[in-house]
Amino acid sequence: MLNTLPSKLPDVGSTIFTEMSALALECRAINLGQGFPDYPPPDALIRAVSEAMAQGHNQYAPMAGLLQLREAIASKVQSQHGHAYSVESEITVTAGATEALMSSLLALTHPGDEVLLIDPAYDLYAPSIRLAGAEAVRVPMRPPRKDDPAFRIDWNRVEAAMTPRTRMLVLNFPHNPTGLTLKPEDLDALEALIDRHPVLLLSDEAYEHIVFDGCAHLSPVSRPLLAEHTVLVSSFGKTFHATGWKTGYCCAPAHVTREIRKVHQFTVFSVSTPMQAGIARYLRESDTLSDLSGFYQKKRDRLATGLKETRLRPLHSEGTFFLLVDTAALGTGLEKELAVRLTREVGVASIPVSAFYADPARPEANHQLLRLCFAKLDATLDQALERLRGLN
Repeated sequence: MLNTLPSKLPDVGSTIFTEMSALALECRAINLGQGFPDYPPPDALIRAVSEAMAQGHNQYAPMAGLLQLREAIASKVQSQHGHAYSVESEITVTAGATEALMSSLLALTHPGDEVLLIDPAYDLYAPSIRLAGAEAVRVPMRPPRKDDPAFRIDWNRVEAAMTPRTRMLVLNFPHNPTGLTLKPEDLDALEALIDRHPVLLLSDEAYEHIVFDGCAHLSPVSRPLLAEHTVLVSSFGKTFHATGWKTGYCCAPAHVTREIRKVHQFTVFSVSTPMQAGIARYLRESDTLSDLSGFYQKKRDRLATGLKETRLRPLHSEGTFFLLVDTAALGTGLEKELAVRLTREVGVASIPVSAFYADPARPEANHQLLRLCFAKLDATLDQALERLRGLN
């Protein structure tokens, strides 16, 4: 009977992002939870996509992506990280970073494999690993503390979690939800680790162009040894304020890309043609990428400054369009309960950081932290801050 159909993901329901956004709508709350901008993509990009449609770019694109977009990606990555990818055999345009991650995990991991996740970890990773038949092994960061209010990666702990079954390590920097970025010493540690344990690295770099305070994004592919082991994933949706367009890409050595494309072609085959054509043209004609960090840093600073007038204590964000807040002044309890309370009583929706752990109800997942998204109009941020000042 269909009502006894066994589930491949029996403990998975709606994501916390879906849940909190629905609650925000119900309560007419300002949604600083789900990570989407409330402003449009650049006008020139919208025109480029519209003109691509008018010019007839409306049928299937090549499975790997339009050549002109793959060329633009290759140029961007080489300029940014100094690593050259073949447009023919090492770059694939995907239906957002999500599909790139899913296709990579399905293609490159097998039943019995272990995949290391660094907690708090984006909630897509573990279910994708399970669907591939592999096992997620979670390694927690050290949580913020009074003398050092930031998450920290313990690479010795990451290496200690490796076994002969370890197939892959998933990286996510700039990191969602903590805003942490990789430093040169992190890449040094990764090189030493890979030299001893030649596993694959799946590097989710959706926020690669949103890094603050004059710092540059350091990708593993900027180091030759790491590039040989890395699948680089990124998202034009995040970069160009167009999350609904679901256009991303992955870059990897040819023998790895060959396996990813086998899954990609039977998942979506190809990605929206006019979106690809428009983005390729926009990348050729615009210098917007260099302005993104400054654009978002102003929003980060606006939110962080305003939060100092509330009972929420902002933590420092090095990148992404997220900022964590310490809620200790509001008492103890599960982070999700507080997030729901703030949505219902104050009218501001957030995401509990505990949702990025395997069991959000466990004490070690609850550090009295909520994630706020500042990819919003200034007026939206100001209205949210006004409501948060009324916290008691």
